[in-house]
Amino acid sequence: MSKFLVEDIRNFSIIAHVDHGKSTLADRLLELTGTIDKTKNNKQVLDKLQVERERGITVKAQTASLFYSFQGKQYLLNLIDTPGHVDFSYEVSRSLSACQGVLLVVDANEIDLKNADPDMVEKQIEKVFDIPSDECIKISAKLGTNVESVLQAVIERIPPPKVHRKNPLRALVFDSTFDQYRGVIANVALFDGVVSKGDKIVSAHNQKTYEVNEVGVLNPNEKSTHKLYAGQVGYLIAGMKDVTEAQIGDTLYLHNHPVEPLPGFKSAKPMVFAGMYPVDQSEYNNLKSAIEKLTLNDSSVTVHRDSSLALGAGWRLGFLGLLHMEVFNQRLEQEYNAAVILTTPTVPYKAVLSSAKLIKEYRQKEITIINPAQFPDKPKVTEYLEPIVLGTIITPDEYTGKIMMLCQARRAVQQNMMFIDQSRVMLKYLFPLNEIVVDFYDSLKSLSSGYASFDYEDAGYQTAELVKMDILLNGNIVEELVTIVHKDKAHTVGKTICERLKDTLPRQLFEIAIQAAIGSKIVARETVKPYRKNVLAKCYGGDITRKMKLLKRQAEGKKRMRKIGNIEVPKDAFIKVLKTQTNK
Repeated sequence: MSKFLVEDIRNFSIIAHVDHGKSTLADRLLELTGTIDKTKNNKQVLDKLQVERERGITVKAQTASLFYSFQGKQYLLNLIDTPGHVDFSYEVSRSLSACQGVLLVVDANEIDLKNADPDMVEKQIEKVFDIPSDECIKISAKLGTNVESVLQAVIERIPPPKVHRKNPLRALVFDSTFDQYRGVIANVALFDGVVSKGDKIVSAHNQKTYEVNEVGVLNPNEKSTHKLYAGQVGYLIAGMKDVTEAQIGDTLYLHNHPVEPLPGFKSAKPMVFAGMYPVDQSEYNNLKSAIEKLTLNDSSVTVHRDSSLALGAGWRLGFLGLLHMEVFNQRLEQEYNAAVILTTPTVPYKAVLSSAKLIKEYRQKEITIINPAQFPDKPKVTEYLEPIVLGTIITPDEYTGKIMMLCQARRAVQQNMMFIDQSRVMLKYLFPLNEIVVDFYDSLKSLSSGYASFDYEDAGYQTAELVKMDILLNGNIVEELVTIVHKDKAHTVGKTICERLKDTLPRQLFEIAIQAAIGSKIVARETVKPYRKNVLAKCYGGDITRKMKLLKRQAEGKKRMRKIGNIEVPKDAFIKVLKTQTNK
C-alpha cells in the first residue's frame, strides 16, 4: 500500500435515485479494473445482503478499492456504493464524509434503449444543477458502453484527499459490521498518519485502548495488508468485542498521540416509531441480542424498552422511514431467524403542557410522544404539535392535477410550483409526516405510472388538532391498537380499523361490538355476529309464542355470556390489522 502516494488516490461514491443503476455501474467498474472476473453472474456484486438482492435495492453502503492504470501510472480508486432511497440518506451522508467527489448517475432511460433521450436529460441537468452538459458522460452500464471514460474522468476531475502522512494517526470510523468470530470490523478512512498491525489505538468516543489485529482493504472482499496510509480507505479489526464500542463517527488515534477528534456525524433523526415484540416471550433474549447486533450494523435505528399487556415485553424502535422499518424487520428474519410482531408505525408528536404541576412532573414544558398509549388528554395540554416535512415532487406535467388532489387529501400546503422544462414540473409541499409515512409513496407512483419522484426533508413541527382514538372490544380498550389521528380524519380511520378487525377476529358464541372512540364519543362501530344454535329445530308447527319463548331464552343466555365472556385477540389478528393498515 505504501507505493500509492496521496496524489494517486481518489475516493469517490456513486449517488443516484433509487433503481437508476448504481450497483450495475459499480459491477462494471469492478470488472474494468480487474477486481472481479468478467462473468454473466456479476449482478449486484457489492449488494451482499439477501434483502438487497431480493428487492433489487442497496440498503447498506459498500466499499471497494480498485487498482487502475492510466497514462502509465497506477492509481488507487476507493469506490463507495450508496443506497438511493430517501430512507437511507443517513448511510449516504456517512459515505460522503470519506469521499472527495461523487459520480451523479442520472437515468436517461438507458442510452442502449430506443426511447432514450440523453440530450433532453443533459439540458435538464444543466438547468437544475448548473452542471455544463459537456461534462456529462453518456454510458450504458448494462452493456459496458463508454464506462472506461468514467474511470478516466474520476482521475482527472476528482481531487486527491488533503491529508498528511507525517502527522500522527487520525482515522474516521464511517461504518462497522459485526463478525461473531472476529468481533467488530470497522470501516475507516485515514485522514492523517499510518496504522499498522500491532499498533495500540485509542477510541476518542470511549477512551478505551485496543491493539490492531488486522488492517486491510476491501477488494471487494477483505484483503489484509500490513499497513494503511493517510488518504486510503479500508477496514480495521482491533478486538472490539462489544457492539457499542465501534461508534460510527468516532475518531481513532495512536496511544500516547492524542489528536483533535474529527467532526462526527449528526445523529440520525428517527421519523417513524413502531413497537417490536417477540411472537413468543421465551424468545425475548435471542431477539434482544439480534437487535443489538443489527443496530451496530445499522446505527440509525433507536431502541427503547417497552412492554404491553397483550404482547408482553418488547421495544419501541425508531426508523428513518417505512422502507427502513420493513428492511430491518426482513433482516431480523433472514439473518437471525427472529419472528417478531410490529405494531402500527407512528410519528413523534409533541405536546405543550398547560399546568405548572405537570411541567414539574415531566421536568419540561414540551414532551415528545412516541407511544400513542401515553398521549396526554386535552385538558392537560395547551397545544399539540405534529412533525412536518418539506416534500419535493418532480413529475411529467400531465399528472399534475391528480398529484395536487392527492396532496390536498393528505392535508398538504403548496409552497411552490416550477416548470423544469416543457414537460416536467417540480412541486413543493409542506406535508404532515403522519400523512406520508404509510403509503403516500405508493399512491404517488401508481397515480403517475411510476414517473413521479418524491423526496422530503425535515421541516420542524406545527400545531395540529390531534385526538387519541381508542379501539374498544365490548367496551374494553385494546391498548395495542390505540392511534393518534387528526380530528378531521378520525371517522374514516376509525371505520377502516373497525372493518379490518371485523374481518380478522374469530366469531364467538356471543356478539362482539368493535368500536372506535374519541374520549367518550363513538365514531365508528362494527359488530361480529355470534354463532347460534338453531333452537327452533325441534318445533314442528305449533304456536308462535312457543318459538318466541325459546328465542328469548337464547338471547338472554347470550347477553349473560357477553358480560362474562373475555375476548382474547389472537396475535395473528393484530398482525393482520397492523399490516394491512399500511395499504389503505
